[in-house]
Amino acid sequence: MHRTALVLFSGGQDSTTCLAHALSRYERVETLGFDYGQRHRVEMQARLEVLGQLRAGFPRWSQRLGEDHVLDLAVLGQVSETSLTRDMGFKMAESGLPNTFVPGRNLLFLTLAAALAYRRDLQVIVTGVCETDFSGYPDCRDDTMKAMQLALSLGMDKRFLIETPLMWIDKAQTWQLAHDLGAASQGGAANATDGERLVSLIVEHTHTCYLGDRQHRHPWGYGCGTCPACELRAKGWQHWRG
Repeated sequence: MHRTALVLFSGGQDSTTCLAHALSRYERVETLGFDYGQRHRVEMQARLEVLGQLRAGFPRWSQRLGEDHVLDLAVLGQVSETSLTRDMGFKMAESGLPNTFVPGRNLLFLTLAAALAYRRDLQVIVTGVCETDFSGYPDCRDDTMKAMQLALSLGMDKRFLIETPLMWIDKAQTWQLAHDLGAASQGGAANATDGERLVSLIVEHTHTCYLGDRQHRHPWGYGCGTCPACELRAKGWQHWRG
């Protein structure tokens, strides 16, 4: 039976929902962030704010929320010529993928997460990759996750589980999942007020915008409103709220 987890936690909507998922299931949960020279480095501050808000607002989860880790991956920014690591416009590349794709990012993230999980004796690695509402990134596919789980388990001689709670749901369903997790966060009967509280936390404190915009406030949160990440988040919110 799995009792411990490490959540890849950027401070965005998806990773915060994944963190809530892990806190609802596991006795000890730690978090891991990466500083890789991303243009939207504001997410590094946002993740700390989200962690603080979760600890303060959800006492049952606070008891399970353990150490936070941050790794410096500047080398990833150095080898990546993408619109997430360079000052360039968003467009489709010749490969057919958007130029927001950072080659090797999730593969490297998972490898380092497994190394940390090995040292910290954490059994499950939770990541917010998704095949439903995504930009076609090959390192977000379910097949990639299964292959990584096998490779990491074999390579470290320790059986890891890579858990992907968002893999088969869209952004509207991700908002609903956050609401449901918040509603059940205190144990016992579901409480819609707690569900709305978690949704409000995600709206106010998480960061998704690729341009790092924290000036413009929308019903779904802060962001430029035009980058691919903002458009996806806004569309999901509109579908969910109807």
